Amino acid sequence: MTKNLDNEGLRSIADNYDLFYIDLWGVIHNGINLHQNAILVVQEILKLKKNTVLLTNAPRPNKVVKNFLEKMGMEKKIRDHVYTSGEAALNYLKKNYPIEKFYHIGPPRDFDLFIDFKKNQSKEISKCQYLLCTGLFEDHDEDLNYYKKLLEKYLEKKMICTNPDLIVDRGRKRELCAGSVAIVFEKMGGEVIYFGKPYPEVYNLSIDNKDKKILSIGDNLNTDIKGANLLNYDSLLISNGIHKNEIKNKGVEKVSREYESIVNFIQTELKW
Repeated sequence: MTKNLDNEGLRSIADNYDLFYIDLWGVIHNGINLHQNAILVVQEILKLKKNTVLLTNAPRPNKVVKNFLEKMGMEKKIRDHVYTSGEAALNYLKKNYPIEKFYHIGPPRDFDLFIDFKKNQSKEISKCQYLLCTGLFEDHDEDLNYYKKLLEKYLEKKMICTNPDLIVDRGRKRELCAGSVAIVFEKMGGEVIYFGKPYPEVYNLSIDNKDKKILSIGDNLNTDIKGANLLNYDSLLISNGIHKNEIKNKGVEKVSREYESIVNFIQTELKW
C-alpha cells in the first residue's frame, strides 16, 4: 500500500534513511525553473548530515549539468551532488571505445558529451563502428518513423543510449527522449547498452552506497521507481510529473501495477 506524504511531508520519514537519490528533471526543476519546495528538501537533508545524489538521466557530463543548474540559481553545496547518465556513459566509452568511429543521434547541444573524442565522430552512419544516441535530431524530434528508416540497415551496429527516458516535460511541453529511439532500434532487433536509471551501474558509480538505507525519489515509474525496485531501495513517486494524468484518472495503485512497479510513498510535489 502506497503511503501519501502530502500532509506529513518528507520530514516524517527522513530519519529512516542514510542516502537519498533524487531525480532532477520533474522533481527539482521542470527544465526551466527550480522547484523551491524541492530545493528546501535537499537543504534540510544536508542539515541532517545525510547523503544526497541528484541523479539524472541527462546525456551530458556532470560539469555541464552543474553549470546549467548554476544558471538556474541552484547553490553550489546542492549542485555539487549531481551525477548524470552521461558521465557514466562517458567513462564506459573512454574505456571500451577509445578509437572507434561513432555516429551521433541527437541534437547539437549534446556535443559536449564527446568533445574529448570528437575526432572519432563519423558523419556517415555506414562508416561508424557504433551508434551514440543522446536524443533526437532537432529537425526530427517528433517522428520516430524517421529513426526506423534511418536505422533499419544498421542493426548489426551496437547502440549506446545515454538517456533511457522515453519522454520528459519541458515546462508544459512533452518531448521525446533518447530512450524512445533506443526502443525503436531494439524492436527491430538491434542491441542497446543503456546508461542511466533504472540500470544499477549509474547508482553504484555515483557514490559509495554499500550498507546504506536508501530512498529513491522521482516522477518516472519506468526509470526512477523501477530502478529503486531493482536495487531493493524504497521509493517515493512525485505524482505531479510524467504520470500526472494517469494517476489523476486511475489512482497510484492501479498505475503502478500497470508499470509493474512498487511505490512505497507518494507526494504531489517534493516537500519537506
